[in-house]
Amino acid sequence: MKLGAFSVSLNVKDIHKSKSFYETLGFQVLGGDINQNWLILKNESCVIGLFQGMFEKNILTFNPGWDESGENLNTFTDIRDIQKQLKAKGIKILSEADETGEGPASFTIEDPDGNPILVDQHR
Repeated sequence: MKLGAFSVSLNVKDIHKSKSFYETLGFQVLGGDINQNWLILKNESCVIGLFQGMFEKNILTFNPGWDESGENLNTFTDIRDIQKQLKAKGIKILSEADETGEGPASFTIEDPDGNPILVDQHR
């Protein structure tokens, strides 16, 4: 199962302080909009998202169709196919992608310890 690019989406209290901290660790802004309280940062193949006031917990995030630089992949497994495979394996889907649609969509699951996992396809 190919889930796409992996990142950790962090729920931060102060996006400016967090940006400064992670830049000290060598991360550089890859995308986002600090005025909208979200940024994507990268250090080599490590990607993190900083999100202020958008969700309660840190989230493991997978992006089908993207590589670790946010570039489109030529071929990838559509999110609806991933969701169907997980359902067939007994994974509970907390919020579902419309399986009759196409293009951008997302779904969420949790691991056995309650850690949220977002699968978010942007194309």
